[in-house]
Amino acid sequence: MERGFNVLTHFDKDGKAIMVDVGNKNETERIAFAEGKITMKKETLNLIKEGNMKKGDVLGVSRVAAIMGSKRTSDLIPLCHPIMINGCEVDFEIDDENNSVIIRANVKTTGKTGVEMEALTAVSIAALTIYDMCKAVDKAMTIEGIHLREKIGGKSGHYIYEK
Repeated sequence: MERGFNVLTHFDKDGKAIMVDVGNKNETERIAFAEGKITMKKETLNLIKEGNMKKGDVLGVSRVAAIMGSKRTSDLIPLCHPIMINGCEVDFEIDDENNSVIIRANVKTTGKTGVEMEALTAVSIAALTIYDMCKAVDKAMTIEGIHLREKIGGKSGHYIYEK
């Protein structure tokens, strides 16, 4: 069944959920960049920056959790293909003005399907790990704006997020 641009690909003609068949697709290099942020009290952000959170190095643990999460995406999202990830990088930017940590992840593979979900999962898991490690001092933290910033490769081509 030929699928157009505005068709939901994870449903068959009868509306039943399916795993997309990628068997006939070419293996290409695929890269995805995702971003999100977690906002908190100023005091919480200071504890993170100073390394004084009781549970340890918040950003270090969150980085490892994000990488692990990206590799387990197909276990979390029902219709995702399990794929071999060539690389996953996770970076954090402290935004003192907004009492936030901006989380950025990029994930790479060479394969028949993209890594957008893996990059989005990495950002989500990093944010959730920060929340978990800091919730004892700040339950009002908010996780916001998780989105795909850019995608390179594959049949649908290059995508760049525009607000």
